[in-house]
Amino acid sequence: MEVEKSIAALCRYYTDLRREDVRYLEGMSVVLKTLANLQDADVFIDCPTRDGDAIVVAEAKPDYVPSSYRKTVVGLLAKPQNEPAVARTLRLGVATKQMKALTQENTHVIQTVEPINNEGRIIGVLICEQRVDEERTQNSETLHFSTKSYRKIARAITHMTADDIWLTECIDEALVLVDKDGIISYRNTLAEKLYKKLGFVKDILGQQYKNISLISANPPEDDDGGMTETQVSVGELYLAVRRIALNPGKDRSFALVVRDITEQKEREKEIILKSVAIQEMHHRVKNNLQTVASLLRLQIRRASDRETRKVLQESMNRILTIAVTHEILSQVGVDSVNLGEVIVNIRNNTMRYFADSGNNAKIEVTLEGDDFKVDANTATSIALVVNELLQNSLEHGFNDRESGTVRIVTKKGELYSSIQVIDDGCGFDTKDKTKVNLGLNIVKALVKDKLGGSFTLNSGKSGTLAEFDFKII
Repeated sequence: MEVEKSIAALCRYYTDLRREDVRYLEGMSVVLKTLANLQDADVFIDCPTRDGDAIVVAEAKPDYVPSSYRKTVVGLLAKPQNEPAVARTLRLGVATKQMKALTQENTHVIQTVEPINNEGRIIGVLICEQRVDEERTQNSETLHFSTKSYRKIARAITHMTADDIWLTECIDEALVLVDKDGIISYRNTLAEKLYKKLGFVKDILGQQYKNISLISANPPEDDDGGMTETQVSVGELYLAVRRIALNPGKDRSFALVVRDITEQKEREKEIILKSVAIQEMHHRVKNNLQTVASLLRLQIRRASDRETRKVLQESMNRILTIAVTHEILSQVGVDSVNLGEVIVNIRNNTMRYFADSGNNAKIEVTLEGDDFKVDANTATSIALVVNELLQNSLEHGFNDRESGTVRIVTKKGELYSSIQVIDDGCGFDTKDKTKVNLGLNIVKALVKDKLGGSFTLNSGKSGTLAEFDFKII
């Protein structure tokens, strides 16, 4: 039997709803189109059937984005297993936000469902659906004019009638409409509360706009020629104010959309303060490390034994390596740093130490590969490892040679990244334990315990290749 697809006919055939319930649903159905365009979503009214399913009794498709449906679904059943959000809301009488569903055309969508109450009874649900693969910029459960383009806002407001102006109460911004005479013809509840919070004693409705304006009377227009956006500070509040020109043929001249961004501004201040604190912390660590290095330098000058001076020099170099990382971090003000900048500084410091040691060999150290950010702890450990490997190459890889090359190669990976230190020196026997010094032991410990990676060392007559990897966090 073919059932007429009007709300009254469908409710009479499939449901136990009363006439007054049907009239209530018919009244709601006239604003579905406006709501669909505001939400950029398919909107439906479903009612509970006698058999425990739900029946679609009204629908509206958006005009400005593609619908998820090719055909009408009015008169089709919504099964609980396919649309659990609808079943849940009908059963519990509470809203269901952002739940997956399968449409009658086997399309995956995200549903937000609100119960429809009439005289204490759940007579149906209001459903907003968006495609699962659709990019959605709204993170809130309420509407946001601030995420919409100028033309979309102006179009929505211009086409609002007296019957659907209630939708502006669902918007999470203050909305003020001004007529051609400069009189405030409408304001939503959020706008009324906002202006009272700003200190206005009387309701702004009916007042001259110039008496309550938050921005200049004739603000410069943007490229669209119809909207300006300004951030203003009023008392303790920060507000983002959009002035939107409406259709000049209508009674409404322009709209004002005001969003309270005080919390956002406070968070920005906290981030700035945190950045300054991080800079100061790294700056102090760097200064303390340089003080320790200076004390070691004094001790080196007093030491008469050559081996003692060498050990102290190596220790001082390691401390300065850590100080270099903290110096870079103190300049950027965040707890991460470009790896390439760290390695450049390590190379320069190590080459300076190598030159001061009296070695006259002409060694070129080159940097190759990827540059990417790492956190402070990772950067410090990498700096120490690269310092040890580079120092070993410079000190032991070019005995009795006048020149040579050391390459430092970085490779960024998906889970692990790696660094190679490659020289074309004389090489050594990696199995000879007498050749494994404190520096290599430090390298192995740091790579394993601090970087969560592995270390390999290969050496021969053509040179030495040391490589380690580390996790990208």
